[in-house]
Amino acid sequence: MSLLLGVNVDHVATLRQARYALLPDAPNAEPCPCEASADALLGGADSITIHVRGDRRHMQERDAFLIREKIAAPLNLEMGVTEEMIAIALKVRPEFVCLVPESREEVTTEGGLDVVSRRHEVGDCIRLMQKNGIKVSLFIDPEVEQVKVAAELGAEMVELHTGCFGNATTQTVGAELERLRRAALVGHQAGIQVNAGHGINYENVRLLEAVPHLTEYNIGHSIVARAMRVGMTQAVREMKALMSHYPVL
Repeated sequence: MSLLLGVNVDHVATLRQARYALLPDAPNAEPCPCEASADALLGGADSITIHVRGDRRHMQERDAFLIREKIAAPLNLEMGVTEEMIAIALKVRPEFVCLVPESREEVTTEGGLDVVSRRHEVGDCIRLMQKNGIKVSLFIDPEVEQVKVAAELGAEMVELHTGCFGNATTQTVGAELERLRRAALVGHQAGIQVNAGHGINYENVRLLEAVPHLTEYNIGHSIVARAMRVGMTQAVREMKALMSHYPVL
């Protein structure tokens, strides 16, 4: 089985909101995240990822429902562990949810969900999602203890936060890859699917071939940025080509 690619189209909505945030029903509001999702599928995307944040800075609820209705691909809904987002997830009914930390002050998600300290509320959310037929991933830092607790809580997947890897220098990238490698091994040994995401781009994606047992990358910003040059379909196609070298065990 080849490495899977989930394309995050949040920043298509970011561009739209820059002009139309105060005109939510404008018929000419563009670009459309749903259309971008369709283009991503043409390029080989295996799933679509979206994040409806509490402050609605990019994706809106209507985007989630439209993509759910129109796009014939698995939907991965990133969400904070809050009553509001749990209610939205139960209405949208995506194939997957990815539980993430969320702060209004951050520009983008800046770290993994601390499942060790939030064990009880995360565990309750996992059980509720699974009861409703939704598989759960936990977006966590590549730390062995976080992976172990994720497995104990019964999550089907973890998504290792690759932000530190993405920002690493030549001097520090080796250490970040080793953190990811150890976490991936622990996850694999615990029997859960191991994904990766945040800060992965066209320049560093091949370095992740050193991390074993990865199943899926979730990539957004870099693909949307590349799409500004070549279009979404081609941008996804290029990323998939780079990912094809990953040594699936």
